[in-house]
Amino acid sequence: MSGRGRACRAAAVLLLTLAGQAPPALVAAPPAGATVRGSGVVTWAASAQRLGQGADRSYRLIVRVSAGGSDLRVRLSNAYGDRPLTVDAAHAGLQAEGASLKPRSNRALTFDGDPTVTVPAGGTAWSDPLPGRVPAGARLAVSLRTPDAHGPATGHEMALTTSYLGEDADPGGDGDTGWTLTTGSWWYLDAVSVRPAHPRTGAVVALGDSITDGWGSTPGRDRRWPDDLARRLRADGTGVANAGISGNRVLSDNHGGPSAVRRLERDVLSQPGVRAVILYEGVNDLKAKDGASAAEIVAGYREITKRAHAAGLCVIGATVAPFKGWLQWDPDAETVRREVNQRMRADAHFDAVADVDRALRDPDDPERLRPDLDAGDHLHPDDEGMRAIAGAVDPASLDCRR
Repeated sequence: MSGRGRACRAAAVLLLTLAGQAPPALVAAPPAGATVRGSGVVTWAASAQRLGQGADRSYRLIVRVSAGGSDLRVRLSNAYGDRPLTVDAAHAGLQAEGASLKPRSNRALTFDGDPTVTVPAGGTAWSDPLPGRVPAGARLAVSLRTPDAHGPATGHEMALTTSYLGEDADPGGDGDTGWTLTTGSWWYLDAVSVRPAHPRTGAVVALGDSITDGWGSTPGRDRRWPDDLARRLRADGTGVANAGISGNRVLSDNHGGPSAVRRLERDVLSQPGVRAVILYEGVNDLKAKDGASAAEIVAGYREITKRAHAAGLCVIGATVAPFKGWLQWDPDAETVRREVNQRMRADAHFDAVADVDRALRDPDDPERLRPDLDAGDHLHPDDEGMRAIAGAVDPASLDCRR
């Protein structure tokens, strides 16, 4: 359906004293599988996608946790695998520089007491709690070895962080020996949790598309808007998990993976300790050639909100920012965007609304991003724009006492 037809569519501390990749491929959604829930509070996450082919190698994956706490656990995902995945060594430590870790920080992880775990096709596995404390904002290194991996690999394509690969590297070592290759993706790791010091502390999940994934922000600097939100919330110990996937839509599956409606359980509701979700999607639905109507997008928002409320979560809706100047912009898409935002601001289904549109739009041309917040493509904000998105979220709205 053309852009001009869319408006006519019907509505339906230390951690334990602790401290060349193949190009990713685009594919269909993963098998449903059973959800395995963790414990504590999620402090980092990256939504699962299909990457390249699995290989006999080691991975040293660098992630920045949000909330600090004890009893660290990691979740491994084989969501897109077509056969079981065996990991015969897994460690967690604190990054020093590059692939090197802080001395004596690297500790072995176990799974039901065993150093080896086999994750079924389409499934996940949580490690056992690791004694010790992880400081808030730490650069965590999770090292894995997959001795006999074949078939589709699971991970997250756009990490905006450098991690390390090696054919003969030792996951249990502190040094950089054997870590001869770098990767810009995260492989097999999709969540980290901790047990916070205060039992009432919870986590927030940002459910979104490429803007939430960080496109337009500076690589290696952790400048995505969920990172900025995590820094704002660090004082009260709140965890922040990033469930952004570039290209993702609210209503339909595409190269950005399963829709937000379909991946809600996997990427939000299954995460431990979540008390709120910030829903910031919709631009990919309305700007597409077969773009959805405002009523359809809002119906998708309400479906997500209904299910999140049933799970006891607060839901904060984020208005859709302007994108005039992007290749797919047209006046009909702009009409739908404005109607979506108008409905969101008046919709009692949300517990709160973060007005990202108001925070990012150019006051002299409200159909465009502010020039000083534009990464250059007129759709994605730069680092300052990412900070403005985080600033649009009222911290008080994240605890609605459901």
